Amino acid sequence: MTQGKSWEALAAQKREQLAASLPKEWLVPDELLPPADQDDITGWPAASGWFTAEELRITESTASELVPQLASGALTSVAVTQAFCKRAVAAQQLLNCLAETCFDRALETAAARDEYFARTGKPMGPLHGLPVSLKDNINVKGLDSTVGFASHVGDPSAADSALVAVLEAAGAVPYVKTNVPTAMMIAETVNNVFGRTINPLHRGVTPGGSSGGESALIAFGGSCLGVGSDIGGSLRIPAACTGLFTLRASGGRFPVRNCRSGMPGQEAVMSVNGPLARTLDDIEAYTRAVLDGQPWLLDSKCLPIPWRPTVEIPKKLTIGVLWHDGVVRPTPPVARALKLAVARLAAAGHTLVDWDPIDQAEGAHLLARMFVADGGKTIQHELDRTGEPLRPEMHMYGTATELGTADMWKLHMERSTFQGKYLDRWNAAGLDALLCPTIPFNTVKHGMFEHVGYTGVYNVLDYAAMSFPTGLVVDKTIDQPVDVEHPDYTPLSESDKKVSAGYDADTMHGLPISLQLVARRLEEEKVIGMCRSVLAAISDEPKANGVNGH
Repeated sequence: MTQGKSWEALAAQKREQLAASLPKEWLVPDELLPPADQDDITGWPAASGWFTAEELRITESTASELVPQLASGALTSVAVTQAFCKRAVAAQQLLNCLAETCFDRALETAAARDEYFARTGKPMGPLHGLPVSLKDNINVKGLDSTVGFASHVGDPSAADSALVAVLEAAGAVPYVKTNVPTAMMIAETVNNVFGRTINPLHRGVTPGGSSGGESALIAFGGSCLGVGSDIGGSLRIPAACTGLFTLRASGGRFPVRNCRSGMPGQEAVMSVNGPLARTLDDIEAYTRAVLDGQPWLLDSKCLPIPWRPTVEIPKKLTIGVLWHDGVVRPTPPVARALKLAVARLAAAGHTLVDWDPIDQAEGAHLLARMFVADGGKTIQHELDRTGEPLRPEMHMYGTATELGTADMWKLHMERSTFQGKYLDRWNAAGLDALLCPTIPFNTVKHGMFEHVGYTGVYNVLDYAAMSFPTGLVVDKTIDQPVDVEHPDYTPLSESDKKVSAGYDADTMHGLPISLQLVARRLEEEKVIGMCRSVLAAISDEPKANGVNGH
């Protein structure tokens, strides 16, 4: 066993280390914390009296608002970094969203940014002085990347990941790493080391997974820009659960070198990383900064494609509409948001085409088979090192059968055939994009997540995809019975039956509703631009802030 300790002892050790890393002067006194029965705590920082007016102004600003102030010297990086560090500590107390902190390194880096500006009169780069939070799998020198395994406790990274190097060269300041589920293979954020992360918009529901530590931290205001990863929806699911924007880029756009995988060597479907933020402007700023940082010089898997500012976005788009995937229908609020979006896009002159879900179940099944192609041995090996039990959410890894090489090659052939067939259908329809649910619901109560088919198919295809808040919220009282299940509802499958049974309009009331926009492979610039067009069409003014812009 790792270090001769049980998984319980290692997990306790890790939690103690995390708690000890939180400066006492930033810990919120118990008497100032919100009551346990307060569901929405996003307004607590402003009402608590714990933060100064300047700290609130900083932490409630977007990245795109902060960068010009940092680049002009109107704000110092030290002041901005300290404000976000302090708010991240409060987020940890209330949400259990962190896995690691590096506050000393962050403040030293911030001071270096300020010194550089004072000496040269220029910002260091496009993200000069901006604090950026990172998902736990992104290696930072000297910090663990447990990815939810007790076996990785006490195994600090020897070097920064390529992404950290690119971000720091752009002027960014890493300061925390955020919690993930075991092996990053659960659609909620829960593991045996740190426990469960909760959603600041409603503490009774999940912030999603596997980048749920990021989504919870950002939705709370403990970060304005964070980085997660996505292998089956792990960026888009948490973004949808918290009303954030995110970009799932195709493999090769963003660097992944020296990031820890929950299933190392699994490359039948690529894991990619990408940004989470409250505004589309922030997503674009991050994407532009990383791509212009020439990440292909640090990661051989990166394609030498810098940001392409001249990508043309048609004034009138042809958009396929996936009303449901043939397996699970969207719950009433998501169905309402999709119907409204389609109507407003059509009214704006865009062409909407119904997209047949005929291939969706096949794509989701391909993804599931790829995830367990090793018979669950890779995950079980890490658990066995400390005696850690397999979490119930991961039961499929305990019953899977390992594929031999010949069968794995056949699976790869099936994947390639599927990709070609989908592309042919897309081209025949003349689509610019596909509009669909991100997840079948807006979010769910803890422990009730079901079905990643709406996101996972586009990992198999390696398409560029965004999840974006529509500006709508769940409202069970609006135009009854819009956001309550129709009495004539007939489930498509057992998963559909579970999703429908788990939908609780009372709990979801007031929470944001997101949708997904999908473009072809390597069309990241285009999908960002098309998302702007969609937002302009579906609202009187584009909803920039998915959390507070309800």
